[in-house]
Amino acid sequence: MTTFPKPPFDTPLQDRIPGQTEAMTPLPDHGESSYQGSGRLTGKIALITGADSGIGRAVAIGFAREGADIALSFLAEEEKDAQETARWIEKAGRKALLLPGDLKSRAICKTVVDETVAAFGRIDVLVNNAAFQVERLALEDISEDEWDDTFATNIGATFRLTRHAVAHMKSGASIIHTISVNADSPKPRLLAYSATKAAIQNFSGGLAQLLGEKGIRSNTVAPGPIWTPLIPATMHGDHVHEFGADTPLGRPGQPVELIAPYVMLASDEASYISGATIAVTGGTPVI
Repeated sequence: MTTFPKPPFDTPLQDRIPGQTEAMTPLPDHGESSYQGSGRLTGKIALITGADSGIGRAVAIGFAREGADIALSFLAEEEKDAQETARWIEKAGRKALLLPGDLKSRAICKTVVDETVAAFGRIDVLVNNAAFQVERLALEDISEDEWDDTFATNIGATFRLTRHAVAHMKSGASIIHTISVNADSPKPRLLAYSATKAAIQNFSGGLAQLLGEKGIRSNTVAPGPIWTPLIPATMHGDHVHEFGADTPLGRPGQPVELIAPYVMLASDEASYISGATIAVTGGTPVI
């Protein structure tokens, strides 16, 4: 709780979304040197979107060290970061399947699922983690295209990937959606993003009820401020400089601090947890 970096941060802003890990100061901690697995996901097949960096990379590393093989979905221009994630998966002795493509495309959503099944035969865990956000100061600053792109990436892809994946999931499978503390406490500068996260939370709750008879669980993880490349790539300088300072713990979370809830929700130990939201916010309540 006290060893991770606290703001202020002197990291350069980035001009390309979702941003590059290696350009950040300090570098995010994805658990590369700290997370120890204990076989909780042995033999499972996981598909993780937005897996090149940030929370997605941490979850991929954690899942691999728990015994899962991983299909990694990411934007093609983030190939370098995705290769680094794959390196850590393979170092853990697990298989990594790289699936580049923009999930705003309906066809890509289907292809990602189809290629995962072709390679591994099934999907045991789907992590809908890919997201798009841009901080805007006024409503008129949000373009029609930006609004549509945010919804297509965040909630549109979540629906489509889930719809395709369920056909290849058996009883005991788990779907985990990354939402945000903003689903309950929307930020005015992240209007479109906050709205999509609330939609995903609602979708997950309905899905848990719809898929219960199939034995497939659906849950969400709601992070607070987490130190990922999306921050310097999408936020204004004042927010980046003091990112996470307003939490009770006085700092942003590191991606490694998200691994535990994802592993738990993916594991058979969470067999009666469905329709739930786990908050990882540094002390900020989620009601």
